[in-house]
Amino acid sequence: MRRHGVLRSCVEYAIAWLVLRGLTMLPRRLALRVGDVVARVAWRILPRLRRHAAINLRLAYPEMAEVERQRLAHESFQSLGRLLAEVSQFPRLNPGNIGQIVRYVGLENYLEAVARGRGVIFLTGHIGAWELSVYAHSVYGYPSSFLARRVDNPLVERLAERYRTMYGNRSIDKKTGIREVIRTLKSGGVVGILADLNALREEGVFCNFFGVAASTTVGVATLALRTGATVIPGYLVWDKAKQSHELHFEPPVETIDTGQREADISANTARYTSILEGIIRRYPDQWLWIHRRWRTRPTDEPEIY
Repeated sequence: MRRHGVLRSCVEYAIAWLVLRGLTMLPRRLALRVGDVVARVAWRILPRLRRHAAINLRLAYPEMAEVERQRLAHESFQSLGRLLAEVSQFPRLNPGNIGQIVRYVGLENYLEAVARGRGVIFLTGHIGAWELSVYAHSVYGYPSSFLARRVDNPLVERLAERYRTMYGNRSIDKKTGIREVIRTLKSGGVVGILADLNALREEGVFCNFFGVAASTTVGVATLALRTGATVIPGYLVWDKAKQSHELHFEPPVETIDTGQREADISANTARYTSILEGIIRRYPDQWLWIHRRWRTRPTDEPEIY
């Protein structure tokens, strides 16, 4: 059994390496086309993910026509294909060409947050080519740390780590790295946290998300209250007309701190969730609708998926 597991890991690594290496060798324009083809194939052969997207979109936009929801679901797959293509191009990016791929909107907000000297939490979500956001920021000269779940396959994890950290970024294990996150923030560093996914009951609180109760991580609020770090929303979105991306930084979000710990965590988490919902509503075609965002339910409610 162990030998089979090692063989499977090697095969998965070989596939991931070949896909990324193959796309890396292509000009970005062609890599984006291939990513689009991959997305179209995934749309056809992954009915379970199409079903998750359909359920989520009905919950979020009950008033929307079904044909429009289908369009958003399909474009969400295309956004993932674009993400694959852009990640493959990481080795080609450098300070001389990054401006052609990613432009800043609101960089002054980020710089203001850093200048406060209390550490910065980069509040973000699975919007657009999210892996490119922190990477492009590092190419511009602003490396940061980010929380990430380790990939089960250690070889694939090593490959992903190599791509992500070329310009000084540092990943911190989401499961075991809380002390490292606190040290980083207290020393004035920047940590990116994806805060838009379903949280287990013991790890989250229920917040209103598109009008439906959603279990949401309390990590951002807990860290902000414990370290005094500044929370700033940031996200990357695709500009189809220009065939490039915009990296947005919004003004810092002031932390609610009344001294009532549990209430403050809930209030801040609800505020962050509302901010992320607002961003998703502006760019609904670029969010990860295939994720089972409402999987954890209040005890008196039935399962959704």
